[in-house]
Amino acid sequence: MKVIAVNKSASFEYFIEEKYEAGVVLEGAEVKSLRAGKASLGESFCEIRRGEIFLKNMHIAVYDKSGAFSTKDSRRDRKLLLHREEIHKIIGKVNERGYTLVPIKLYLKDALFKMEVALCKGKHAYDKKRSIAERDQKRALDRSIKEYLK
Repeated sequence: MKVIAVNKSASFEYFIEEKYEAGVVLEGAEVKSLRAGKASLGESFCEIRRGEIFLKNMHIAVYDKSGAFSTKDSRRDRKLLLHREEIHKIIGKVNERGYTLVPIKLYLKDALFKMEVALCKGKHAYDKKRSIAERDQKRALDRSIKEYLK
């Protein structure tokens, strides 16, 4: 499994409840660009339209050697492929208050590009401050252990 792109801010902004593995519908030039590792999930999000899930605002760089066949829109909507039962479960949760579907990771698995999406609940400001404090405490503890073992 080769990881192409990771949404690092997702775990900071949201409480991750459930994770799903979804396929991504791509064009030929996008596949070449992804194999070169030219993708970003920074501002991407998922949207539900007519019982289907679409990935919006994911940047895949335009493949320069593709010529006239390349897509000019590097941030176009891309369809995510999930089982129907999973889609119905996700739609039910997203219709509840506070849940959203967030892309976490894009990776290559057995010559297929897969997207890990998570059903998340948003964090409040105090939750974010608490996670920063916990991270700083862990870092200080690791430093002190390292100094002690020298």
